[in-house]
Amino acid sequence: MEQDAAAVLLLLLCQLLHLHPAVEAALNQNGFNIEGKRALFCLLGAQPSLVSVSPVSALFAFKQSLVDPQNAMSGWDKNAVDPCSWIHVSCSEQNVSRVELPGLQLSGQLSPRLADLANLQYLMLQNNNLSGPIPPEFGNWSRIISVDLSNNNLSNPIPSTLGKLQTLQYLRLNNNSLSGAFPDSVATIRALDFLDVSFNNLSGNVPNATTANLNVKGNPLLCGSKTSRICPGDPPRHLEPLSQRVGSGGSASRGALASGLAVAAFLLASLLAFGAVWWKRHHNRQVFFDVNEQQDPEVALGQLKKFSFRELQTATDNFDMKNILGRGGFGIVYKGTLPDGTPIAVKRLKEGSSNGGEYQFQMEVEMISLAVHRNLLRLKGFCMTPTERLLVYPYMPNGSVASRLRDLICGKPALDWPTRKRIALGSARGLLYLHEHCDPKIIHRDVKAANILLDEDFEAVVGDFGLAKLLDHRESHVTTAVRGTVGHIAPEYLSTGQSSEKTDVFGFGILLLELITGQGAFDFNRLLTNKDVMLLDWWLQQVKQLQHANNLDRLVDAELKGNYNAVELEEMVQVALLCTQMFPADRPKMSEVVRMLEGDGLAERWEEWQKVETRRSREAQLIPRRYYELVEDSNSDLEAVDLSGPR
Repeated sequence: MEQDAAAVLLLLLCQLLHLHPAVEAALNQNGFNIEGKRALFCLLGAQPSLVSVSPVSALFAFKQSLVDPQNAMSGWDKNAVDPCSWIHVSCSEQNVSRVELPGLQLSGQLSPRLADLANLQYLMLQNNNLSGPIPPEFGNWSRIISVDLSNNNLSNPIPSTLGKLQTLQYLRLNNNSLSGAFPDSVATIRALDFLDVSFNNLSGNVPNATTANLNVKGNPLLCGSKTSRICPGDPPRHLEPLSQRVGSGGSASRGALASGLAVAAFLLASLLAFGAVWWKRHHNRQVFFDVNEQQDPEVALGQLKKFSFRELQTATDNFDMKNILGRGGFGIVYKGTLPDGTPIAVKRLKEGSSNGGEYQFQMEVEMISLAVHRNLLRLKGFCMTPTERLLVYPYMPNGSVASRLRDLICGKPALDWPTRKRIALGSARGLLYLHEHCDPKIIHRDVKAANILLDEDFEAVVGDFGLAKLLDHRESHVTTAVRGTVGHIAPEYLSTGQSSEKTDVFGFGILLLELITGQGAFDFNRLLTNKDVMLLDWWLQQVKQLQHANNLDRLVDAELKGNYNAVELEEMVQVALLCTQMFPADRPKMSEVVRMLEGDGLAERWEEWQKVETRRSREAQLIPRRYYELVEDSNSDLEAVDLSGPR
């Protein structure tokens, strides 16, 4: 490991600096300060945690230590710079804060390199087949809040170093094969609210825990106050004589009986009153946001339903893997069925507890629900717990455009040319509604074929809108992450982090090319070259050349077998090229895009752009300018547009 190698090198320097006293004196006289440098190298070498470590290398070492039969970590790339876009990894302020891989049949041993994630707050690895010891290095976390390693095959003693986790609030180690003594240091963590070590092989005395929520059952060798076993050396537990407990006389007995009856009557009356209140509330109620009344009075939801987490667990068979419809940067989507038989899609957001808080989440959800259009995916409801955020949508029976582009039905493409044209226009109308008819306007930021769904009539339905802001709400005014998919991200968004309507226009242009070619953005270049590396800008230049040479047939999806309209093809390519211009100011608005797809104004806009391109080409030959200077010029008047305020 890189960290271990660095530590060894520092220790060698530490040893080498133990020089002859005469040499040390001479060096010190010349200002070298041999003692200070030796102390520094020895300190760093003895404490590897002080050596800078990449979170990518730490997570990849964790991945390599495990067997992953479901390829849940297949997207984890050791050559990546930033792991924040990886599935099952979440970040806060660009630091890895959550690693969540529950119920994925992972096996192998836990890597101590996870301890290098200095800002980790949540580690959720429950319901797997992990074995071996819990690394004592886990005690080095300084911000950890919750650790769940339950229902695995972990063995060896619980490391006493976990007692150093003074921010830990929730620890579940139950249903493993842990052995040895129960460390006093772990039981006495001051912040701990819940500790479960049940059903292991722990032995010895149960320490006095600071939390009342301590579960130690299923450890037959444990003894002490929380168990039925008396520890060796403890005084026997004597029972009081019956006469002392109930009294020796009949009057005491009758008094105790009367008191008992009075308490029972009070409890019965309280239970009946509670039942009456509950029945009234649940049979005569309106649906409202469950918000603090001091923050905001009743906020009506209209048709938006607030689901309980248990309802969605039941609907999805406890989020069974077989019900997964897809995975993405925002989370995992499951198919579910409500009790009345209605099919639904449940999106379990990757970042469960947003930094904006519950109230902010509710307001964002309400804002998304107000975007109602035939070409927008309607939000049916939501669910919110302290650790979960879920959104409920109608189930789209025909999946996404990306999933259907290569499908064949009775030997014919699932998406013929007229259907692709209709999808293009429907998607454009949906985006236009988000940009110009929502208040405040909504920027999608990840327009691509995978986010365009198809209803039962193969009408385009834009999904995942609003989620980027839903997850990215921060107290800072500076963009902290770029949401989107490589190959679909506009250049200015990638370089500056600023998004606008023109960011979506660029993504829509790439979507048009996906509809034409039947390929994803990563596969475009393979239509024209044997290279494996996609250079999107280079590829767009190739499309321009094909357009000028009237050779666009090379672009068309082979599955169409020539069944397309050549004039309509050229028009769609022209719209795509206009949408994917380098500079935002050169791209049309979505309202213009809709009109051009409807056959209004494309010829004029294309002719105008040809003149601009010719003029710029001549200017570039006379006065060459660097790319970043042009980007600066084009972004000087670019207004950042947000769904809900600063990021």
